[in-house]
Amino acid sequence: MKKIIIPTLIFILMFATVVLAAGTQKGIHEPGTGLAEPELREAGQGTGQGISNEAGVQTQNMGEDQQVLTQAREQVQARQQLRAGDYTNENGEQLQVQQGEQNRMHLMVGGADAASSLEIVQEQVQERTRLHAKLSNGKDAEIKIMPDTASERARERLQLKVCSAETGCSIELKEVGQGEQVRAAYEVQAQKQSKLLGLFGKKMQVRAQIDAENGEVIQAKKPWWAFLASE
Repeated sequence: MKKIIIPTLIFILMFATVVLAAGTQKGIHEPGTGLAEPELREAGQGTGQGISNEAGVQTQNMGEDQQVLTQAREQVQARQQLRAGDYTNENGEQLQVQQGEQNRMHLMVGGADAASSLEIVQEQVQERTRLHAKLSNGKDAEIKIMPDTASERARERLQLKVCSAETGCSIELKEVGQGEQVRAAYEVQAQKQSKLLGLFGKKMQVRAQIDAENGEVIQAKKPWWAFLASE
């Protein structure tokens, strides 16, 4: 009986030892990975690789946000109140700015002079100057049309031979419209010699408004009796 039991016990102990050794071998893993299975290591789980990638994306996003903030800050710093001096506009024209009475600025281009009480800021873009007018509705209007162009379009619409201070013609850059429809425009006013009913000499006051951003003729006005007069 003892001859049977002792070998059996020895066999069981040996089998248990082999099983335990196999389990231990299977549980061995590379230091620092936290995983025994290579399939999971390839997926990047438990290696810290996923955390590293996420941190990299967050760092990249923070860098992009910082770049946007820097660009916005530079744009704000690039804009400042328009001051008297000589400038070159986006079309390469020479723009002269003078300080007038009652804080009115005078924009002079090509012999045309436009006075303005608007708050105008200047922005430097590749060594050229871009102008913006601040409107009452909180928006900005870019002043793309210069006084000389506005004067020319008003003369064509009002049939004026010339527009100058000597002839009683004035140009003012102002805000026109109401509410969300406000915009910056040049208002050109002039006097024309006319004959009422072809007999009586009479001065005719005429006016036109030119959009300062796109050059559109907003309106042109003459007195009600203009149809009775020859200009």
